[in-house]
Amino acid sequence: MNHSFPFTSTGGFLGLSITEAAESEASTFAVAGITWDGCVTNRPGARFGPNAIRQASHMLCGDEHPLFNTTLVNSTVDVGNLLLPNTSLEAMRAALMPQASKLIAQHEMVWLGGDHSITLPLLRAYRAHYSKPLACIHFDAHCDTWISHFGEPSGHGTWVYEAITEGLVDAKAFVQIGIRSSGERAAREFVSDQGGSIYTARELRGKDGDALNNVIDEVRSRMAKAGNPPLYLTFDIDALDPAFAPGTGTPEVGGLTTSQAMTLLEAWHDLNWVGMDCTEVSPPYDHAELTANAAATLVWTWLCGRMAAKK
Repeated sequence: MNHSFPFTSTGGFLGLSITEAAESEASTFAVAGITWDGCVTNRPGARFGPNAIRQASHMLCGDEHPLFNTTLVNSTVDVGNLLLPNTSLEAMRAALMPQASKLIAQHEMVWLGGDHSITLPLLRAYRAHYSKPLACIHFDAHCDTWISHFGEPSGHGTWVYEAITEGLVDAKAFVQIGIRSSGERAAREFVSDQGGSIYTARELRGKDGDALNNVIDEVRSRMAKAGNPPLYLTFDIDALDPAFAPGTGTPEVGGLTTSQAMTLLEAWHDLNWVGMDCTEVSPPYDHAELTANAAATLVWTWLCGRMAAKK
């Protein structure tokens, strides 16, 4: 095996060196960590997710992706973790946005979370950058459309409701995949009631490969009908069944397989993506690094697909 750099070289994504943001402008893609889990409602630990994903990604090294035949070594930087307070949601979001905005202006970004409350300020930054609502594909076990969060106005279970009501995203170009948790109908069906689309885990049971073609084609058609707006991917690792991703704060049985998730991301590699996040990896509850490995591979696949689409 001929790796482009040593397997144990450094702590960055794919073994890349951590690069100061000011020195990263020449790279097409960048990875940044958001070490925040102040809004979890069950098991904490997602603040440790970014570094666990980085560590797991070292196994991928710098070799070519087996489908896309692309390598990220000369086009990607890891700018480390954003500098954030860890005791106040609003203070965290206020500190995150200017850092995110600068990076968004320079790179196609992958954000390693962190709990899912990080997605709202990221979408605010993208909405400001593009001066228009974004499309969004949202992998998750939970709909995240509650209007309050255990008595608090905002958290990791409200960001979809907030993003749609704030006009950060185009509801008709909002797609949820893997939803299966309990909840009142108004929350579970909120996205579809606003004109978006929901593919529940129950609907996707037993479907993979060609059996997912209808989902792949329907999402492509939805994006085209919306005019292919800038598209954001947010992947809550608990979209995967706990058999594939036990290390997460709010596991829900009956979820997606890693194979299903990979099939979808590979098929959609050439959509009008502008960035992604991967959230809710909680290393204290992981087993044999299954969750971190899944997250690292999903991020790597998305990035390699983006590289292939640019060729």
